[in-house]
Amino acid sequence: MSNKQNKSQQSYEQKSADRRAKLHEARLREQRAEKTRRRIVIGASVAVVLALCGGVAIAVNSGGGHSGGSSAASAPVVVPANTTGPNGLVITYGKADAAHTLDVYEDFRCPICKKFETSDGQTVQQLADNGTYKIQYHMAAFLDDNLGGKGSIQALAAAGAALNQSADDFKKFHDALYANQPSEETDGYGDVNTLLNVAGQVPGLKTDAFVNAVKAGTYLPWAQKVAAAFNTSGVTGTPTMKLDGKALTLFDSQGNPITADQYTALIQQTTGTK
Repeated sequence: MSNKQNKSQQSYEQKSADRRAKLHEARLREQRAEKTRRRIVIGASVAVVLALCGGVAIAVNSGGGHSGGSSAASAPVVVPANTTGPNGLVITYGKADAAHTLDVYEDFRCPICKKFETSDGQTVQQLADNGTYKIQYHMAAFLDDNLGGKGSIQALAAAGAALNQSADDFKKFHDALYANQPSEETDGYGDVNTLLNVAGQVPGLKTDAFVNAVKAGTYLPWAQKVAAAFNTSGVTGTPTMKLDGKALTLFDSQGNPITADQYTALIQQTTGTK
């Protein structure tokens, strides 16, 4: 081989080595970037619970299995009395023949839901009580997946025990759960005794049947089905409300809940009533 050919071969091999080195470095950069993206997503799934995006706590991870124990997952599904919707996965409060329907999507562990409930919850109920609309609750448990724990699903199962007694008992317990909501980082509602203490604040709720159902986890498999239905609903965060299928804006640009008067006006505008 001539010197010229030898130099050409060496040049070709050097260029090939350089290309391989660049490809290797590119792969390393992509691997590092992917690790960073994973950290961002994991961090966001915790931090976003306290953040507002149009007034909604976003469900970053809403597709996984819900806490509550493998025994609950394998137990038979006991559907509470007074449920509605396909397979008894919807909870309806108000007059069945109301002209309008308010679909409410919530997670008992969601602090933004509590924020709205504290500001507007009484008005939301009053409009159901006077027949303006009936409320259909679609409950979630995505915060158990995002933050760890089982407070959302345990609270939902306990709410099922209340619903089994009456829709009114469910609504009263629903309100009490938000009024006494622990910090979501503590997973307070993962403790059955905490749930029973909250139930004790609702007159007439804490019957032997209710207590036994909560302690035994009777409605945990049902609660898991309810939460799974939320995951396939297309709703990406809580609280979300839809009146006759139209999403309502519940928070202002600063992330504050609209006032009770503003909520009433919004309902009137949406329904075309006064």
